[in-house]
Amino acid sequence: MKDIKSYTLEELKKEMEELGEKPFRAQQIYQWLHEKLARSFEEMTNLPLGLREKCAERYELTALKQIRMQESAIDGTRKYLFELRDGRLVESVWMKYKHGNSVCISSQVGCRMGCAFCASTLDGLERSLTPSEMLDQVYAITLLTGERVSNVVVMGTGEPLDNYENLLRFLTLITDEKGLHISQRSITVSTCGLAPRMRQLADQQLQITLALSLHAATDEKRRKLMPVANRYSIQELMEACAYYFEKTGRRITFEYALVGGVNDTKEDAMELSALTRGLNCHVNLIPVNPIKERNFVQSETSEIAAFKNKLEKNGINVTIRREMGRDIDGACGQLRRRQKALQ
Repeated sequence: MKDIKSYTLEELKKEMEELGEKPFRAQQIYQWLHEKLARSFEEMTNLPLGLREKCAERYELTALKQIRMQESAIDGTRKYLFELRDGRLVESVWMKYKHGNSVCISSQVGCRMGCAFCASTLDGLERSLTPSEMLDQVYAITLLTGERVSNVVVMGTGEPLDNYENLLRFLTLITDEKGLHISQRSITVSTCGLAPRMRQLADQQLQITLALSLHAATDEKRRKLMPVANRYSIQELMEACAYYFEKTGRRITFEYALVGGVNDTKEDAMELSALTRGLNCHVNLIPVNPIKERNFVQSETSEIAAFKNKLEKNGINVTIRREMGRDIDGACGQLRRRQKALQ
């Protein structure tokens, strides 16, 4: 069956033409899917019954099923576990900020990147998500919370740039003025460092924020934490980052997970300062979220503060990421693994 929620409006018009329907039916269906967030064709009450029946026979309408939801007693963050049509599971996180609501979505079921401190990658990659499955994490959470989502972060399970074509279509649909119309500037896409894809994304000249998971300032140390570093050197990544800024005018965010005794020393701070100095960038320090399958520990609060201070003294724009959902398996992949263990 065809995946109707992944279609652009123009593609939907062609589909309606094939069915012998007037073009305005495509606009009606598109509005139901992406503005009214319909979960079934039955809900599309301004369509003739015959057309609704034809659509139900011909198209798959992605509507994720909530399996579990955990809400943080600390900050109200909600972590959702959704079931896909094939029974596989994905996680999404809803975070409430003063400036608006943010949703962090997954782009794949599992991940093949193998980063040493991440629960998402422990079982490898099962498959990539379709554009509609990425979209519906935002749509489902909008319906479940009854609140508008103003920011989307593609930073959950999976490597977004390893699902490149589906990611681009997702970005087209989520920012479409005839849908939820989320601003490109309110979207962040994370990558562990697929340099050629970073350049391809730059060529799209979108206004999204690109966040590079750096986590170390030398190739030697980065290779110990992230297998992708064996393929792409830090120099290649820095050149790709400069290219992204040149093409889009958007500053790069460097994600740096602080792991106690691994990458949080004064020397690490100096190396990171030297690497990022002069770049139009922002460094986001992340106290690592420990997972039981790994023996990494979070840096001490004093060490995190000292690391930030060292960067600031060197003129680097830096923040410490506010920890959200620590009491509800906040790290990517934890809730999904727990559910799989119960099955």
